[in-house]
Amino acid sequence: MQCIFVPILIILKFKHMQSTQFDYFPILMQLGLAVGFVVGTIIISNFLGPKRSSASKDKNFECGIESVGNARIPFSVKYFLVAILFVLFDVEVIFLYPWAVNFKDLGADGMIKMVIFMSLLLVGFFYIIKKKALEWE
Repeated sequence: MQCIFVPILIILKFKHMQSTQFDYFPILMQLGLAVGFVVGTIIISNFLGPKRSSASKDKNFECGIESVGNARIPFSVKYFLVAILFVLFDVEVIFLYPWAVNFKDLGADGMIKMVIFMSLLLVGFFYIIKKKALEWE
């Protein structure tokens, strides 16, 4: 009988605890400090920084190579495909870390599930290789 009354006592205890607007003050203070720091840094650097401009400073510059031609050249779809596949397989590899940490605790059931996961991953990888999605022309 006592097990029935314990959740009721917990509910009654937390029912009297109400949050007030003052409870949000630390969050608002941290948000204000973060925004204030960013805005303050931008304003101060604008006033303190040098304001000398010249033709060579205003020229477009990318990794030590001068820009030539139009910047609106379309990229190949292969570039985006490789980038998406990299992110996809990189995220799937992230799931291996928690499994490796809890390997002993998961037992045979965890091993079977990971074998299924890895086999699906390999099927997808072989599909990508068969479609030649990673080959550059």
